[in-house]
Amino acid sequence: MDKRKVITAYRRGFITIQECGQILGIEDIRLSRMVQDSVEREKKDNMQADRFIVNSSSTE
Repeated sequence: MDKRKVITAYRRGFITIQECGQILGIEDIRLSRMVQDSVEREKKDNMQADRFIVNSSSTE
């Protein structure tokens, strides 16, 4: 299963942190770090997408 989908399921409340760790086969500390990294990456991707939209609309 895709790690991102498992982490998203946890963040949306469909599974617990323990279930998330079991599915991914990792311990709590690594799992917490992985979830945090996923959140930060998603924010960064959203910021880049917003900049693209702003730049695209200003060139029209």
